[in-house]
Amino acid sequence: MNGHQIKIMCKLLAKSIVVVYLATMLFACKNDMKTISSLSTSDTMPTETARNIEVFYSDSGDVVIKLMSPTLKQKKKEEPYLEFPDGLHLIFYDSDKNVKTELTANYGISWENKKIMEVKDDVVIRDYEKDEVINTEHMIWDQRQRKIYSNAFVKRTTSEGVLYFDGFDADETFSTYTFRKPRGVFTIEDKEVE
Repeated sequence: MNGHQIKIMCKLLAKSIVVVYLATMLFACKNDMKTISSLSTSDTMPTETARNIEVFYSDSGDVVIKLMSPTLKQKKKEEPYLEFPDGLHLIFYDSDKNVKTELTANYGISWENKKIMEVKDDVVIRDYEKDEVINTEHMIWDQRQRKIYSNAFVKRTTSEGVLYFDGFDADETFSTYTFRKPRGVFTIEDKEVE
């Protein structure tokens, strides 16, 4: 081989090495893009966390609900949700801005697409207008159907005594509700008939 042929061979070899390198990088990038793509799917998106939150919900400019929680986690994925892992406290106001009802629970989660909020673990509802307290371990608020219900054991305490139930159904304002399968001690006044 003469010097000219060696230069041509070196150029061909260099071009071959460059082509092989570029092909390797192209396939490596393709694999890396798949990896990056899989990492950025909605299931692996990070959770956003907020501490000591206070949120006000209003209707026609009037505050109707105040939500407080030590921790709020928001996950944006195929089924986005808001989670209250350290519990929550809801205050419901009447039209005169008086506290009407309070709800506390040790855990809560709100499924944004389904429009369903669940609270559980020592759920306490204090209704100041009716002067009663309702205790349960699990309750669901279906925002689309505008109803609140529980299929769990329920304890209702009023000035007249304590009754137990196997769940309840209510409208979302707790104005009207129905308790299921009542049991307990009932006091019935004995009226004389004339």
